[in-house]
Amino acid sequence: MGHWILEPLQYGFMQRSLVVAIVVGIICALVGSYLMVQRLALLGDAISHSVLPGLAIAFLLDINIFVGAFLAGILSTVLITWIHTRSPIKEDAAMGIVFSAFFALGITLITVIQKENKIDLNHFLFGNILGVTPGDVRDTAIIAVVIITVVVLIYKELLFYTFDPLGAQASGLPVNVLSFGLMVLIALTVVASLKAVGVILVLSLLITPSATAYLLVPRLHQVMLLGSAIGTVSSISGMYLSYWYNLPSGPAIVLVASGFFTLALLFSPRHGLLTRFLGRLLGAKGMLKGSGKKD
Repeated sequence: MGHWILEPLQYGFMQRSLVVAIVVGIICALVGSYLMVQRLALLGDAISHSVLPGLAIAFLLDINIFVGAFLAGILSTVLITWIHTRSPIKEDAAMGIVFSAFFALGITLITVIQKENKIDLNHFLFGNILGVTPGDVRDTAIIAVVIITVVVLIYKELLFYTFDPLGAQASGLPVNVLSFGLMVLIALTVVASLKAVGVILVLSLLITPSATAYLLVPRLHQVMLLGSAIGTVSSISGMYLSYWYNLPSGPAIVLVASGFFTLALLFSPRHGLLTRFLGRLLGAKGMLKGSGKKD
């Protein structure tokens, strides 16, 4: 067992990958908890797909891809808000329009770049956590510190806005600023997760650990803490499975997180499908025994 755990840690690329995986597992659960409660999973999907052209343009201009991805994510949220507020188009439709257009543009740019430069940029889509550099670790850590600091500082305001936006507005809270701030947090989280799981799989890491915790605990701060723990364990387990069984790292992490969700969906004390079925079954047996005794 010790050999199974310690051998991968002898390599620098595994050490860097594990650090990034743990950090991403934590911040995805923190931000994903708000998406779960507000039912904004589609927004996370829209932003995660919309960063792709920013990545490609940043690569062409030879600047930090994190910067390009973040700017593209913010631009997508501005466009979604603009379409929603300036037209009769509903917000979910605006999200679908923007993220599909940005994603198509990103795929087109990547295809053109690959043809001209003879390089493989598919890691933008599926992640390449085993290829993270010390600079990537630094950038991910900086983004994580910013996200955690903001969540801690405005936790009460975001909590109020999340559960009662109309009440938050009536009490004088700047709900537009909070809404935009949440979108910025989502964009930052997506950017930080790109190396780990890529554009296509990042939504799963944003939502699945938080959804798992949502089935197990009742309060938002508990969902955030338990979701972070689940995200961390999923990331570490996925990395080790990737190392020992030669699996793609990002999908391995997502599959482990999905496995935890499946277990919670079946066996959650309050919401588990099998738990409720067994409870009804035992209740029915108890009623039959009670009626037999009366007879």
